[in-house]
Amino acid sequence: MLRPDGTAVRVLVVDDEASLAELLSMALRYEGWQVHSAGDGAGALRSAREFRPDAVILDVMLPDMDGLSVLAGLRRELPDVPVLFLTAKDAVEDRIAGLTAGGDDYVTKPFSLEEVVARLRGLIRRSGAAQERSDSLLVVGDLTLDEDSHEVTRGGESIHLTATEFELLRYLMRNPRRVLSKAQILDRVWSYDFGGQANVVELYISYLRRKIDAGRSPMIHTRRGAGYLIKPGE
Repeated sequence: MLRPDGTAVRVLVVDDEASLAELLSMALRYEGWQVHSAGDGAGALRSAREFRPDAVILDVMLPDMDGLSVLAGLRRELPDVPVLFLTAKDAVEDRIAGLTAGGDDYVTKPFSLEEVVARLRGLIRRSGAAQERSDSLLVVGDLTLDEDSHEVTRGGESIHLTATEFELLRYLMRNPRRVLSKAQILDRVWSYDFGGQANVVELYISYLRRKIDAGRSPMIHTRRGAGYLIKPGE
């Protein structure tokens, strides 16, 4: 799922439980989406103004104001942004209050991450903020990666990658325009039990550049001291 301009979907997660907010954020980032989080209502409204999300996950119970008040502020700033309420309350009147106030959907705790992602995907699709891509196809600019067939092409030209190169490119393409640190890449591509050093990431980034960027506008970029990102070529 991508925005019409080809960039990643933006989601704002608002919950005062830091561990839950981080769990949700990780699940959404794995979808290739860009995520910001806030722990209270004031922070949510500030992030909404700056981040301009395509959807919001909003806890009803926040330390400084209730979720319905936050929703009212969101609607003033972003009238059409879809909002998915999270709450420990499951009474019918609470559901009705949330939906009547302008919420688009409602999930009660405890919930499965898969359910939240599926509900959010449906809300974003119906809002027209983003379009579904093929389930197996990742696209960044003129670069495509098929997760099922393991075929990679750039500008229609086939590119052969080793298994590790493919996993590294897949991780980059699942997070377009997002800087990924060496530690994040090691954890995702080589797993936590990998005993090597961070310079293996530099080595494989160089391998990918030779195959993806050689003779073309660069797509894989280094942010010194921060990590690497992929974005469409200029």
